[in-house]
Amino acid sequence: MHNAAFRALKLNYVYLPFAVTPAGLPGAVNAIRALGMAGVNLTIPHKERVLPYLDGLSAEARRIGAVNTVVNHRGRLIGHNTDGRGLLMALRSAWGLSMRGRVVCLMGAGGAARAVAAALMGAGVKRLIIANRHRDRARRLARAIAGRSARVRVIALSDLSLGRIAVDCDCLINATSIGLQAGDPRLISPTVVGRFPYVCDLIYRPAMTPLLRDARAAGCRTMNGLGMLVYQGALSFQLWTGRKPPIAVMKRAAEAFNTSI
Repeated sequence: MHNAAFRALKLNYVYLPFAVTPAGLPGAVNAIRALGMAGVNLTIPHKERVLPYLDGLSAEARRIGAVNTVVNHRGRLIGHNTDGRGLLMALRSAWGLSMRGRVVCLMGAGGAARAVAAALMGAGVKRLIIANRHRDRARRLARAIAGRSARVRVIALSDLSLGRIAVDCDCLINATSIGLQAGDPRLISPTVVGRFPYVCDLIYRPAMTPLLRDARAAGCRTMNGLGMLVYQGALSFQLWTGRKPPIAVMKRAAEAFNTSI
C-alpha cells in the first residue's frame, strides 16, 4: 500500500517490515534515528510500550495512550495515533456517515477500541456504549476517554444487553479480535446483529467475518476494516512525507493484497 503510493508520487522512499521483539524495542527505536528513517508504523505489542522511548506525543496519541505512527523530526521522535481518525474517514467514505449526534455501540475495550472510542468522542457522538465481557476493563476505558461523562455507558457483551440497546443505536462496531480466526465463536446472535442499521468490523482479513455475514443477511449496511487500514495508512503517509496521499492508489493496492492471500 505505501510502496504503491511512493511509486505513484515518484518519492524516494521504501516501506519495509521488521519483526521486533519486546526486548528489542529500545534498540529498534534508536535505529530510527541512527538510520535516518522518516518514521515507522507500530503494531501489537509495541503501541503502548514504545511511549517511554519517544521524545513527544501528539495530543491524540497522549489522550489514547498508544501510538501506531512515529515521525522522525530531525532526530526527535514524535508518536501519533491515526487509527481512530482512519476509521472516521472510512465510515464517511463508505456510507457518507458522520458520527456527530449518533449513538454508537462499540464491542471491545482493548487497544483498538481505545483509539476508536477516543475518535468517536472527539467526533461528537451523542452517546457511546461500550460492550465488553469484562465490564471492569470497559469502565477503565470509559473513564480514560470521558471521565464521568454521561455520554458513555458500559454494558455486558451479551445478546440480552445488546438487544436492549440496539433499537436506539445507529451503528455497531466490533473492535475485538473475534472473527479473525476460522472457528471463532459468534460474538452475538444473528437476530441481535440484525437490529443495528450499520455494522462495522475492524477485522479486514477475512474480508467477511461471521458478524458481517450475519449483518448482511439481515439487510444491515456493512463494512470491514480495510477502509480503516487504508485511511490510517494515508494519514501516516502524510505525516512522514508532507505530501497528500494518493488514497485511490493505496486502496487498490490494499484490496489486491487482501484478495491474493
